[in-house]
Amino acid sequence: MLALTPTLTPSPRAPSRTGPRLLVRLGAAPANKEAAIREAAGLLTAAGCIDAAYGESMLRREGVANTFLGHGVAIPHGMVDDRHWVRESGLAVLQIPEGIAWHDGQIAHLVVAIAAQSDTHITVLRRLTRLIQDEARLAHLRTTDSEADLVAALTEDRAAAPPSGPATDLRQRFDWTVDYPTGLHARPASHWVETARSCPARIQVRHGDQVADAKNLIALLQLGLRCGDEVTISAEGDDEAGALAKICAAVTSLSAGEKAAAQRAAEAAAKAAAPVAGWNPSDAPQVMPGIGASPGIAIGPVHVLAAAEIAVPDEPEPLTSGADRLHRALETTGYQLKALADDTERRLGKADAGIFRAQGELIADTDLITLACQLMVEGHGVAFAWNAAVERMAGQLSALGNPVLAARAADLRDVGRRVLAQIDPALKSGHDLPDVPCILIAPDLAPSDTAGLDPARVIGLATAQGGPTSHTAILARTLGIPALVAGGPGLLGVANHTIAILDGTTGRLYLNPSEADIASAEAWRARQREQAEAEARERAKPAETRDGHRIAIGANVNNPEQVPLALDQGAEGVGLMRTEFLFLERGHTPDEDDQYATYAGMLKALGGRPLIVRTLDIGGDKQVAHLHLPKEENPFLGVRGARLLLRRPDLMEPQLRALYRAAKDHVPADAPKGKDAPLSIMMPMITSVPEVIRLREVCERIRREVGAPEVPLGIMIEVPAAAVQADAFARHCDFFSIGTNDLTQYTLAIDRQNTDLAPEADSLHPAVLRLIRLTCEGAARHGRFVGVCGGIAGDPFGACLLAGLGVDELSMTPRDLPGVKARLRHAALADLKALAAKACAQEDAAAVRALDDAPAGA
Repeated sequence: MLALTPTLTPSPRAPSRTGPRLLVRLGAAPANKEAAIREAAGLLTAAGCIDAAYGESMLRREGVANTFLGHGVAIPHGMVDDRHWVRESGLAVLQIPEGIAWHDGQIAHLVVAIAAQSDTHITVLRRLTRLIQDEARLAHLRTTDSEADLVAALTEDRAAAPPSGPATDLRQRFDWTVDYPTGLHARPASHWVETARSCPARIQVRHGDQVADAKNLIALLQLGLRCGDEVTISAEGDDEAGALAKICAAVTSLSAGEKAAAQRAAEAAAKAAAPVAGWNPSDAPQVMPGIGASPGIAIGPVHVLAAAEIAVPDEPEPLTSGADRLHRALETTGYQLKALADDTERRLGKADAGIFRAQGELIADTDLITLACQLMVEGHGVAFAWNAAVERMAGQLSALGNPVLAARAADLRDVGRRVLAQIDPALKSGHDLPDVPCILIAPDLAPSDTAGLDPARVIGLATAQGGPTSHTAILARTLGIPALVAGGPGLLGVANHTIAILDGTTGRLYLNPSEADIASAEAWRARQREQAEAEARERAKPAETRDGHRIAIGANVNNPEQVPLALDQGAEGVGLMRTEFLFLERGHTPDEDDQYATYAGMLKALGGRPLIVRTLDIGGDKQVAHLHLPKEENPFLGVRGARLLLRRPDLMEPQLRALYRAAKDHVPADAPKGKDAPLSIMMPMITSVPEVIRLREVCERIRREVGAPEVPLGIMIEVPAAAVQADAFARHCDFFSIGTNDLTQYTLAIDRQNTDLAPEADSLHPAVLRLIRLTCEGAARHGRFVGVCGGIAGDPFGACLLAGLGVDELSMTPRDLPGVKARLRHAALADLKALAAKACAQEDAAAVRALDDAPAGA
């Protein structure tokens, strides 16, 4: 071990000072990350730089933030509030030639533990961020037997040396010609990154003289790879042959899917751009065609939105507090994006949700964060530094001339603004809209902009850019705003206050229409609204068929604030409360009291109406970083739902205690049972009877401890094994709730994350319908009720089939309630049973859906 006290070059914003003590240990071989941090902390403790408690603070910091800086360098350090345990500034460097796993596939070879009394760590960070750009020097430092080499690297203020020659490949290589029709855009690049990060070896992608780290999304996108470009993918390090095989398989396996996706997009665009059955003007107004993105007709004045510029002040602050603010902002934004992706997938499918997951990769990019840190090190404020880093990276993507990558630059700017608003709420962007309702025209709108639109003020939306699957389109449909996209730059030349008719179904904007056309469009819109309003007026009526059979109708709701809207739309209760949102929307695990407050709030909001709470359903597509769950190769077939709960009593038991406490305080002892119970608990992802027995035992033990009344306990039917054995499960359960999305996935062996197969994952497939029928038959033998909380419950035709199959209760998103209830009220149960039987006899989902168009009685 070498102990030195070098003199560091002072920052121009700070007075000269003696540098930190530098402690080096060569050839270290800690067993794991925790051992490495403890070893480094031990060096600092032995040298008198820190109290031993600061070493524990380093471990706590690692528990809430990944300190891997990039390129094999990690910088563990303590919590800000624990700096009083630092006696003298110091650095402890562990050289680990073999490397150790750090976080999610990252391998650390140099662990630089930082203990700083003041701002000396700023200089260290500047040197490290420059050092990680010098790959050759880093490679040497990982194996050097000279302590002086490491000392020099951390005490010299020299920039990374530019490449001295042409770009070179790593030891094992693979040549490939890009055959993705739209080049390497964010979705396939995200898949490359995810695959590369699962490998310990270093992996790089070279195109000509440009080289990118395959574990770095922005670096890959900056290559600007187009269809036909030749690249070399190479690997070096631990299991380099396996890593190369894995990344190449990932790269080539996407080819067919990207071609199919491009073909589907072309077909969709052609279809959307062509006139369809609907309203057409009788006169000849000027037409500006685009692509229909959200159906409906809007009539009103145009307001053209100029690009909003945000003035970000440069307010320097200490790097420690600035870095903490940036970390919190990134973490909060990450959880927001995860929740948004999860919600989007449930409503619109995996393909659309993938956009938001790719955005999450953008702000997690090491180069982006490092650039922001470098700017802070140079003396800039955290908000200014972050915004400048985003703009620099986005500008590089835009400059590549690839429209797909230019769209990713827009994504980067949007998530960058999300982070900026978290850093400083005063920088939250907004737009100046007129006081009267208008049709908004814009170059494009980011998700944050669209989500913030008020449908009362923005009655229609037309963008020059974008596509039918863009964020603008997704959110406009959700908000119920008629919209067209891809209208071209000519849209931006429309004068403000021009009267227009926007048809979001055909994707056309009609300028200066005649009075006759305005009257015709208003009449068309009135007829469409009349039908919806007729359904809405009767939304409070029960879903009772013509022959007197009543189906219970609930809403899928995640928090108490959503209950009033659901009840207003005609919900008779909550058929599914997804408790995972309590975990997904925050950066820490909610404790028992937090959960109790939410469940009690739900019961109060419902006022005795039924509430079915699903216990934590984590796994598969829903991952929560702060739960530190192990990574699985196939999470949909792994530890999820009840499997996780039984393995993690620290998650299950606080939740059950919170639920039973809510029952004790808010459910009367004489409350009704069955589907009318004020509170029911159901367990997700059940596959065997022993699981149910074990879960019931835990529930009963906790109920007795709390002193709560008994509440119905049910299970989710999500896998074929549960459906086939429904009669056996019914002996041990009070009710079933069928999750048709997962049941479809497992029945048809189609991963919901596979965008190529997603259109084939149709819940109206006869095989799925037969399993639902089996479930209802098994439940009926023991007098249990059956609900459905999956997607087809909110489809009026699907709801008719489910009722005919024997389902007792349907739960859906609030906006679907009026239409479903109206459809059921116009039917007779005998006809629904005949329809369901006919559907089960069909050969495929298309034939089942065709029955919806068949004449009555056919």
